[in-house]
Amino acid sequence: MDLEKIVVDMLNERGVKLDDIAELVYYLQSGYRNDLTHEECLANVDKVLKKREVQNAIMTGIQIDKLAENNQLEQPLQQIVDTDEGLYGIDEVVAFSIINVYGSIGFTNFGYIDKVKPGILEKLNDKSNGCHTFLDDIVGAIAAAASSRLAHSGDIHLDD
Repeated sequence: MDLEKIVVDMLNERGVKLDDIAELVYYLQSGYRNDLTHEECLANVDKVLKKREVQNAIMTGIQIDKLAENNQLEQPLQQIVDTDEGLYGIDEVVAFSIINVYGSIGFTNFGYIDKVKPGILEKLNDKSNGCHTFLDDIVGAIAAAASSRLAHSGDIHLDD
């Protein structure tokens, strides 16, 4: 069983392309490196998706979102997940399991991108597009982890 292919298919089914995540990585890292390319961002997203703990987080989060979308969770969890209640926090905990793979810089990347919600994150956060309580945080976490991977590569050059 190729879990990487399964999770990529699951992301695609929910409207998230790997290019969308690579754009988030570019958004996070382009200010630190003038020569950063989309292809390099995408390669780092691919590396993150090869990690088993990332694959498990993606599968778990998407399944919970789908159950909520189909009203298959018991109350009060159904309402909490369906409305993405601010104090729930379990969706962020799942995202943290992804961020942890590449070190503490992922937390700051994730916090920032979760707050500003650029690109695909804005679409996923729009409640009229289905339930993506977990998925928006998972996508942000993948981008944050891939950004951290880039930062840890030592190829980042700060502009003076």
